[in-house]
Amino acid sequence: MGQAWVLSKKFFSLSLIFNGLLTIACVTSILGGFYWFYDNWQPFSPYLVDGNLLWVVIAAAAINIFPSAKLGRDLRTGRFLFHHYFYGFLVLSCSVVYVVVFTPASLLTIFVTDNTSVSVNIGRFFILGGSTLILDDLPDVSRRIESTLNSLKVKAHGTGKVILVFQLLTGAVSLYVFIAVCLAVSQNLQWVTLANLILIFTVLVTSITSFLFVKRKVWLNLATDKHEQPATH
Repeated sequence: MGQAWVLSKKFFSLSLIFNGLLTIACVTSILGGFYWFYDNWQPFSPYLVDGNLLWVVIAAAAINIFPSAKLGRDLRTGRFLFHHYFYGFLVLSCSVVYVVVFTPASLLTIFVTDNTSVSVNIGRFFILGGSTLILDDLPDVSRRIESTLNSLKVKAHGTGKVILVFQLLTGAVSLYVFIAVCLAVSQNLQWVTLANLILIFTVLVTSITSFLFVKRKVWLNLATDKHEQPATH
């Protein structure tokens, strides 16, 4: 039962990292249309007052990734032959080859292109999945990366209160974006698409995660284990 609980928490940590990356990918796709593809387009208008607020959602998702990964690194789950980052690089490499060879999308613009075909979405999914495994195990990639991350944790601890306020604000804006998208989709059935439903879910999880991390003051506690031994994955 104890090992099952540890594995469940590890899966939860990986899910939060993946949700953060997926949120960034979904919002980036909308920003691509907002800035480049559609003239004078205001996404989810009139409920979303300004499409530029989507940048705040990206910030909220990004600031959640580091503490989400830390949840998993505090656990000792053992490893099967290799560290997680090995499998992450393997999945990411195969995904890149798949996108280049088997999809009509460009690798450099795959997350902003207006293409929702199955092949492109599969490529996006596995790119995000591979990136999730790498971020989860990033300190074990090299000593230099681990040392750099530990230094960043110390600096973040020094400005933890500022980061907590910023996280609270970005979480609140993310919650507003979630409500705005829900209202817009409910008023126009043509907007009830899989992409928008995924956006709604990921933004909601991002906002809730932001509030939970603020409540637990995770950015104030990051430096307390700066001399920790690398976890065995």
